[in-house]
Amino acid sequence: MHDNVTKAVKDRTRLGRKVVSRLTFVAIAAAAIAFVGISSREREEGDLAHLTQDEAIPTVDLVSPARGTAAQHLVLPGEVQAWYSAPIYARVSGYVKMWYKDIGAKVKAGDVLAEIDTPDLDQQYEQAKGELAKAQANEALAQLTAKRWQAMRVTDAVSQQTADEKVGDYNAKKAEVTAAAANVARLKALEDFKKIVAPFDGVVTARKIDVGALVNSTPGSAPDLFDVADVHEMRIYVDVPQAFSSEVHVGMTAELKLPQFPNQNFAAQVATTSDAISQHSRSLLVELRRNNKDGLLQPGAFVEVDFNLPPDPNALRIPASALIFRRTGPEVASVDRDNKVVLKPVLVGRDLGTEVEIKSGLSPQDRLIRSPSDSIADGERVRIAGETTAGLEPSAH
Repeated sequence: MHDNVTKAVKDRTRLGRKVVSRLTFVAIAAAAIAFVGISSREREEGDLAHLTQDEAIPTVDLVSPARGTAAQHLVLPGEVQAWYSAPIYARVSGYVKMWYKDIGAKVKAGDVLAEIDTPDLDQQYEQAKGELAKAQANEALAQLTAKRWQAMRVTDAVSQQTADEKVGDYNAKKAEVTAAAANVARLKALEDFKKIVAPFDGVVTARKIDVGALVNSTPGSAPDLFDVADVHEMRIYVDVPQAFSSEVHVGMTAELKLPQFPNQNFAAQVATTSDAISQHSRSLLVELRRNNKDGLLQPGAFVEVDFNLPPDPNALRIPASALIFRRTGPEVASVDRDNKVVLKPVLVGRDLGTEVEIKSGLSPQDRLIRSPSDSIADGERVRIAGETTAGLEPSAH
């Protein structure tokens, strides 16, 4: 029985050893599996972090500034005005006796446009002529009297004082004649104003009276009776924005476009400018001129003035999308040799539509981001489109 017990103990010991051995193996295997899993996870996390950092670098498309600008058409609204234009007023009050020229009538300088009936003026004129005749008669009598008294003064028949009084009376009467003659001449001039005449060759653009209408010559309150315009040559006025004022000069030509002639252009030439920038509109007033022998241009017409501005070979052009507008002004995002962003302030010139003209702040060698994000920062690292992840040198652009 003792042997059986001993054998049982030995069997139990061997069984325990096997169990321990197996448990140890299982523990070692579990530890190995855990180590492999942790290592794999660490590698995956490292790869993910590296991938995340790599993906955080934005990929950008680069563009270089282009030198030179194409000719630009600057189209601005303008107004056509006659070479001369004058409202015709009445210089005398009265009633319209007859008008002879209607709107659209071609007139020559001195042509009678209308006549005014002025009975009050006519009476004043006749009265003034009578006053002149009376003054002339008094002058003749005073002159004769003065001569007689001067002759008697030689024989001491009269005193010197009396003779001087007669001479003085004659001088006074002569001055009255001069005044009366001047009054007659004034009224005669007003009589001539009974006929309303054209001041120059042109066309009647407005008639504002009719037969029997009362016209008034009171300054400041009298309406004009006719409007006459000289349209043999026309003036075209246009306001050029200050940004383009230096490019418009005397002698350059422009094309005129009128709504009533959609398929026809009219050539005009810059004659002069105001040579000053308006404080209200910040623009330069430009006057163009065009011969109007064909009579197609009309005073007061709206017109589009197309200036063909010359190109600037030294200007730099960039896409409009490359601009960044911030509080300090417009900027562009350039990329240096290390593929890091360098923000540069620029001075923008003309807006060419999809492109803008840069006056200063860039060189043709700069590499610019075509469409930078609004949040892009100075020193930020970027990846150039088309480069490998490890590449630092820019690809040919």
